[in-house]
Order: sequence, then structure tokens, then C-alpha cells
Amino acid sequence: MTKLPNSSLDLDPNDAADPDAGLFVLPKDPADAELVVLPVPFDATCSFRRRAQDGPAAVLDASHQVELFDPVAGEPWKRGIRLLEADPRFLEWNTEARRLADGVIERGGRIAGERVLEEALARVNELSRLTDGLVAELVGDQLAAGKRCVLLGGDHSTALGSIRATAARYPGLGLLHLDAHADLRVAFEGFERSHASALHNALADDLGPELGAAEHIGALVQVGLRDLCPAEFERIADDPRIFAVFDHQWAEARARGENLAVLIDRAIARLPAEVYLTLDIDGLDPSLCPNTGTPVAGGLSWHETWMWIDAVRRSGRTLVGADLVEVAPGDTDAPTAARLLWRILGALG
Repeated sequence: MTKLPNSSLDLDPNDAADPDAGLFVLPKDPADAELVVLPVPFDATCSFRRRAQDGPAAVLDASHQVELFDPVAGEPWKRGIRLLEADPRFLEWNTEARRLADGVIERGGRIAGERVLEEALARVNELSRLTDGLVAELVGDQLAAGKRCVLLGGDHSTALGSIRATAARYPGLGLLHLDAHADLRVAFEGFERSHASALHNALADDLGPELGAAEHIGALVQVGLRDLCPAEFERIADDPRIFAVFDHQWAEARARGENLAVLIDRAIARLPAEVYLTLDIDGLDPSLCPNTGTPVAGGLSWHETWMWIDAVRRSGRTLVGADLVEVAPGDTDAPTAARLLWRILGALG
């Protein structure tokens, strides 16, 4: 038996899961957990398959099958892990925003002159801003209390508040972005805080005082990109803060037998001392996440994904925050995400 940090409870990591336990079969509300997971069930602007709203609940269920010992990640549970209750406003706002977004999405955002749809779009944008502000507030509170926080989405738009709150705490923050998509669109289908705009907004100015200043982002390394528009490709080429390892480049290096660890280390070297991981699960091979909202052929294997995350620590940098987004319920998706979450928690510095 092992005593949990600041808890009267003992835990035997060799035991079977207690069905009434919390995340990773741990106590639901440890008194002084160092690691905090924030669920944000919001996916209103997803234009293909809306399933990420249910991602946090699916990961919680699947986490009961994750062993508390990992020969790679170690035993992060000994630092204390707390799953926060999802703020009910997220689900309330998402329910309203989904309903209003439907008509806009059906028209591909081409709604000029349609007063009802224009008003619906404006309200969805407002609800998205409220979501971003609340995420930034909640993550900021955890950081101020000395915690390390992982946001569990939800679609990729939910990461914005977490990224900006972490950047305010660590000016010059670097972003490591694993994704099939660049998410650098200024807006998508009229949605200003779209899942397809998450990284554009992370780097953008004038998002409001609740999200802090964009100059706090020092660098962005994007990995696994294989589905993007011409404007995003040009943005990557023109913005000196951005460096991309495209999926076709990665696949070619793999096929040629090149040393992938060297390629990773060169990319990670572009990041500053403090790093935030923003991980869209569709960056992985879709066999690992077939139910995610926008699956794309190609992608990273399980082990390659971990190589990228672990390279932050190996380089001497510190992973100070993270998000895991676009997870959907599924026999493969949720268990993969739960084990990814465990590894990410273990990697936090």
C-alpha cells in the first residue's frame, strides 16, 4: 500500500480498479494534487463530426484500465492527480452554440444577407469567447496555485484559453503542436474561434484582456501537418515564429531510415525553455483514433508521438502545460487518449 500525497487514503497500484474511483482509479478530490486535469466539453464549431463534447467522459471511463505504473512515464499519480468537475456553463453554452451553428455549417458559412443566420453566427462567436475566457480563468487559477494543468477537450478551440493563460504565466512560451491540421485559419465558416483557428488565435493580437497578450508566445513548432489550405501553408512560410514538420517529410525520413530522434531534437531546439503541448489526437495515425472529428490518413505512430513529447524533457526544457483535444468516444479512441493523458501528466515538469 502507498500513501497518497496529503491524503488519509492508501492505494495499492497492484489492485483492480475501484468502479467508484475517479480518474485513473484515484480518489476523486485529493487534498493537494500537484497535477490537475480540466475537462471542457465544448465542440460547437466542428463541421464534420461532433463527438468531442463527450471526450472527457470517455477518457474518464477508459482511464480505469490504465495501469498506475508505466515503464516510460513512471508513476505520476504519486504527485497527486485531480480531475476537476466540468463547469456546467461549458455544456450549457455548447448546447446553445451547437443549435445555432447548425444552419451556418449547413451553408458553409455563406450566410451574407441572412439575418437570422447572421445573428446565430454572432451568438456562437460570443459563446465561444465566453468559453475561452472561462478556460483562461480556470487555468490561470490553477497556475497561480502552483499546479500543472492539462486541459481535456472538447474540440481544439477549447485550447485557446489554456494556451494564453499559460503564456501569461510564462512569457516567451513555446508551443509544441501535434496535429493533422495547421489550425491557422483566421476564421472558418465565419466562426472566429473555430477549432480550425486555434493556433491562429493563439498567436493573434486583440483577443481581449481576458486572454492576455500574444507577444507572450515565443515560438510554435507544428508536427504531423497533412491537411491544410494554401493560406495556412503561406503563413507557415512567412511567420518566423512558426516551424513545421509536415507529415510527408516525416514519412519520407522514416522510409529512408533516417534518425528520427535527430530530426526531433533539431525541431525542439527551436523552442524556448518553457514549452506548452497542444495535442489534437488526429495528429496520430487514424487507426488509433478512428472516431475523432476530422480523421486524416497518415500521422504519427504511438511511439513517435511519445518521442516528440519526451524530447522536451530530454532537451532540458520544461513542459509547463498541455491540452489533449478532439477525443471522441470509441473502443480505440478513448483508451488511446487515456494512456496519452497519463504520459503527458508524467512529462509535466
